[in-house]
Amino acid sequence: MARICCIRGTQVRSGGKIHRSGLAKKKGGIGRHVTKVVKRTVSPNLQTKRIWVPEFDGFVRLKLSCRALKTMNKNGAFNTLKKAGLI
Repeated sequence: MARICCIRGTQVRSGGKIHRSGLAKKKGGIGRHVTKVVKRTVSPNLQTKRIWVPEFDGFVRLKLSCRALKTMNKNGAFNTLKKAGLI
């Protein structure tokens, strides 16, 4: 299953990690040098949750990021699902 939040659409992003070698000048070395940039992925913090929706009188199973979960707590489950187009 895709690693995408169903409310916000947050998904895996790609970026770069900078590899450095050498000892810092502060510690008596000649300084840190960039040797290469390595591709890496940054995954969202996804949780699979059962959310109670009183308007449906039942549970809905969703894959949410933690940011979307905070939004649901603030605005309510029904309003958030309606705005996301899941209802």
